[in-house]
Amino acid sequence: MKKSFKINIAQSVLDDLKTRIANTRWIDEPKDAGWNYGTNPKYLHELMTYWQTKYDWRKQETMLNNFPQFTTEIDGIKIHFLYLKGKGKNPKPLILTRGWPDCFYRFYKVLPMLTDPASFGNAEESFDVIVPSIPGFGFSDHLALSPDKVALLWAKLMKDVLGYQSFFAAGGDIGSGVTKFLALQNPELVKAIHITDVDYPNGSEDKTKMTDAEKKFVTFIQGWWAEGGAYNMLQSTKPQTLGYGLNDSPVGLASWILEKFYAWSDNKGNIENSFTKDELITNIMIYWVSQSINSSIRMYKESFIAALDKDGKPLPIKKIETPTGIALFPAEAQFPLEWAERSVNVQQFTKMPKGGHFA
Repeated sequence: MKKSFKINIAQSVLDDLKTRIANTRWIDEPKDAGWNYGTNPKYLHELMTYWQTKYDWRKQETMLNNFPQFTTEIDGIKIHFLYLKGKGKNPKPLILTRGWPDCFYRFYKVLPMLTDPASFGNAEESFDVIVPSIPGFGFSDHLALSPDKVALLWAKLMKDVLGYQSFFAAGGDIGSGVTKFLALQNPELVKAIHITDVDYPNGSEDKTKMTDAEKKFVTFIQGWWAEGGAYNMLQSTKPQTLGYGLNDSPVGLASWILEKFYAWSDNKGNIENSFTKDELITNIMIYWVSQSINSSIRMYKESFIAALDKDGKPLPIKKIETPTGIALFPAEAQFPLEWAERSVNVQQFTKMPKGGHFA
């Protein structure tokens, strides 16, 4: 059973937010820091001024509420989701999942393209699109679960709540993991999947059986984790320590999220080549008004625990036989085809001309 849902944030929450931004205790900063020490101080000040004086949450709230939204309860957990029926003949059911620091909002531009493709010059492939908020994110219950457990909920959402006997699934980031588990657990339900990233090396691989391209990818990932993986280590081990500050300070929350939107996008050195200020702030706002940042980052710890065996060793990656399409974006970690083929049944492998982790 599903219930209609609308976002309606109390004005007192918005007033409190403006007060908190105004009362920010700003830190010192290195001269000409740019993005070299983390979030760019100059840009953060600029964005906070915009947030305080020009950003209109009510306008964004109305835009979000133009998408049909619902909640349902599965295994005692409240799930929030968008549900858009496709136009045209025989639309195919498609569930989309995105991870941190994203949310359901990530897909807002592509939803019309999937549900009403005739308006974009392709009348042949229409979809019923379901975009759930992962537990711990946004307007779902604030319960952190590992991707395999989220996939169990998604299967029940699609089959038991919405009545689909088969469907397609797509995702990126944590959503790639959820999508793969969905296919692994339900090969009879999931007809095909589409993902934008695959598993990273976890130490369980036999390097003697790797190609040169795979070895190069492993070396790259090791360097990437050393340079930019501190967030993952903290969120996978001590998320609660971080959560207090992020939930209490809008500037702290914005800084933590912005740095990832800059580092992981194909922005050519200017974050607004990839995102408008309104888009950046609206994504941050969904975490702020729902107070879901702590439970969202806690998912990393649940995922970390679930990826280890009883002796604390990384579990080997199980290959998924469901037909899989992959889009590899240039600002994403450049894994080779043969690396992807270790974990999924690759039927399509497309190197995209532009874009990054927030495809």
